[in-house]
Amino acid sequence: MHYGENRVYKKIEIIGVSKKGIEDAIQTAIAKAHKSLEKVSWFEVGEIHGHVGDDGMVSEYQVILKVSFQLK
Repeated sequence: MHYGENRVYKKIEIIGVSKKGIEDAIQTAIAKAHKSLEKVSWFEVGEIHGHVGDDGMVSEYQVILKVSFQLK
């Protein structure tokens, strides 16, 4: 991909949720952002949260991401 000069990006915050794990929560969030936004460029993980089930095991992962996309 050729980036060129004089680019402007917008950064938004999204939350990915998965029962499978942290990486799956990230992939789920990025895949949805890619479908909804044009020119998604990068992401950063801000926070990781989860839910503990009645059995004492992690039942859900929640990852707060900041996602950047290039403005037209």
